[in-house]
Amino acid sequence: MKVSITETVLRDGNQSLIATRMPFSDFATILDKIDDAGYHSIECWGGATFDSCLRYLNEDPWERLRKIKERMPKTKLQMLLRGQNLLGYKHYSDDVVKKFVEHSILNGIDIIRIFDALNDFRNIEVAMEQTKKSGGHAQGAICYTISPIHNLANYVKLARELKTMGADSICIKDMSGILGPREAYDMIQALKDAVDMPIILHTHSTTGLGPITYYKAVEAGCDIIDTAISSFAGGTSQPATESLHYALQQAGYETGLNEAVLKEINDYFKPIKEKFLQSGVLEPYVLGSDTDALVYQVPGGMLSNLISQLKQQNALDRLQDVLQEVPRVRKDLGYPPLVTPMSQIVGVQATANVLIGERYSSVSNELKSYLRGEYGHAPGELNQDLVKQVLGDEKPIAGRYADNMEPQFEKAKELLGPMAVSDEDVLSYIAFPQIAEKFFKEREDSTAVKVNYAIKRV
Repeated sequence: MKVSITETVLRDGNQSLIATRMPFSDFATILDKIDDAGYHSIECWGGATFDSCLRYLNEDPWERLRKIKERMPKTKLQMLLRGQNLLGYKHYSDDVVKKFVEHSILNGIDIIRIFDALNDFRNIEVAMEQTKKSGGHAQGAICYTISPIHNLANYVKLARELKTMGADSICIKDMSGILGPREAYDMIQALKDAVDMPIILHTHSTTGLGPITYYKAVEAGCDIIDTAISSFAGGTSQPATESLHYALQQAGYETGLNEAVLKEINDYFKPIKEKFLQSGVLEPYVLGSDTDALVYQVPGGMLSNLISQLKQQNALDRLQDVLQEVPRVRKDLGYPPLVTPMSQIVGVQATANVLIGERYSSVSNELKSYLRGEYGHAPGELNQDLVKQVLGDEKPIAGRYADNMEPQFEKAKELLGPMAVSDEDVLSYIAFPQIAEKFFKEREDSTAVKVNYAIKRV
């Protein structure tokens, strides 16, 4: 019996624990060992990595991907893509989505896990089609959540939709670590019966359920699970790679992983973890288990970001109040799964409600866009009083928002002119205009300094 492993330390592992602050230089010299470990794939791009590279790490995310690919030629590289949101926090035009997917694959990505925060699959069709057209593996994802309107029949229905759309595999994305072992067993069994295709499970250790949930999922026929090397595992990250490998081997499963190489990889990352602990970037709070997450359903990346935001406002003592407000905001918004960008929208609003002291006296532009229908259909009923307060007499959008969007790529390319040295630069700018422009300017200044230095030496 075989169960494959996807390693997340280069993306979700460090996103969940240290808000994606790990620069390429921290892991460059271990990539050859990761390539030798026997993983099914390495999740190394997408999610918040793109934003963090430009905003905090002074790295070109596309160059980062190319350098990872160069050092790991044998193992499939995987990314997380938010459908029509790409890696940003709003919807983009179809031409931009197609271009982004095409260039992701050209620069080294093999598997694209594509999801929509509301499980509104109209918003992943274009990305799925382009992934297959560009020769990539299109993995359709279902965001798992618990609410009065989400149940097993609903998830089976979504899986059948993904198969009809042409997905090569299906991932159950449990971003909050709230999927229990019994639920996982029943769901994997039901999906295998319904669609007969590779099923992947992604969860977190946030509530402490992760390892048990994975074990039962594998017993039910799950083909692939996501884990993180143990120094960057646990807490809000994924369960530990080595522990799952050990347990599954004892049960007679073959993972294909090399234990000696896994130890080398873990030993390499131990001092890196310690560095982030000492600097305060890694907050010990996110390393433990928090069963309250079974109530507020906050995913790992969202929790670390909430802590970071409250620290900046000297309000970390209000964290519990914010976490208690999250499910109330979520109910008002029709029970959206708490995954990017919905986790940010709900988290920001919950924080504002608590710190200001009056609920919805301040509403973000993103929340307004959500209530207008720009992100897709809300899974459940919206709080109509809130809708009226925010939109007034404005009518929400009925169709797919991107259908009404003008092409963006060529306009952005023309606007940037010589500042963009590649199509990838244009895509970076479209996703994060101000941050990308600042990055391009600093890159240009840095190049000019190097050229002047070289001239002087000659």
